[in-house]
Amino acid sequence: MTEERVSAPAEVPSPAELESLAIELAGRAGQLMLKRRAAGFEVDTKSSITDVVTDADRAVEAYLVTELGRLRPADGVFGEERGVSARSGSGVRWILDPIDGTVNFMLGLPQFAVSIAAEVNGAVVAGCVHNPVSGDFFHAASGQGAYLDQTRLTGPRAVPLDQAVVATGFGYDRAQRAAQGEVVGKLLARVGNLRRLGSAALDLCALAAGWIDLYYEGSLSEWDFAAGALIATEAGVSLSGPAGRPPGVAMIAGGHPERAAEFFALLDELGAAAAAAIRGRSDPA
Repeated sequence: MTEERVSAPAEVPSPAELESLAIELAGRAGQLMLKRRAAGFEVDTKSSITDVVTDADRAVEAYLVTELGRLRPADGVFGEERGVSARSGSGVRWILDPIDGTVNFMLGLPQFAVSIAAEVNGAVVAGCVHNPVSGDFFHAASGQGAYLDQTRLTGPRAVPLDQAVVATGFGYDRAQRAAQGEVVGKLLARVGNLRRLGSAALDLCALAAGWIDLYYEGSLSEWDFAAGALIATEAGVSLSGPAGRPPGVAMIAGGHPERAAEFFALLDELGAAAAAAIRGRSDPA
């Protein structure tokens, strides 16, 4: 269900002020997420039987939309579960993923997060990705660097491809996953190792923190990477989309600036973006 709210223009805060609000809201949302998980939750599906959503996802997003409506009534809000909840009258738009890594949340794997990004006039300038289980707050403001809590992040190692640990993710469509699996099979022969952690937002933060060396994923949505991409960029990560285009929904890939170009070329050679774009007959919803 889509709701719209239009308000009079308001003064745009600085990126640092938007970052602070994102951190505050992410912390509250994380606590709500854990409470809902402890109390039990219901599971539904969206595009396929592997594309799950819980009532906790919806409750966390509803909480964030309500709080932003109270604190920043002129701002726009765009979330995974409700779409456009408010159109911006201020130049600021918030991009929300209430639980990135819903399958992990459902199974009890401690690799899920709330992702909150603030966009000003079309450019993301602040963001926070918070894992409530580990307590980690990854955050950044444009031009101010990226941080894990109070520790500044400096990105991944500059290691050769055959030593690099690569993280990725897969889509929900059966034909798409099959094509992505073929790409991964070829990639494994060219890199050090592979990780599939289950949250694009946390993958980008892991890249910023140097916990992985390279990352790529295709067929994402804006809420999956809006905050994480800013955090990675502010940590000095080089990001790209397919064939040298800007990173975005078609593909986002990243690594150390000294090694990224070689990795991007390999992904193009293997057809990673084309595999992510494949759509066949999806699992019945």
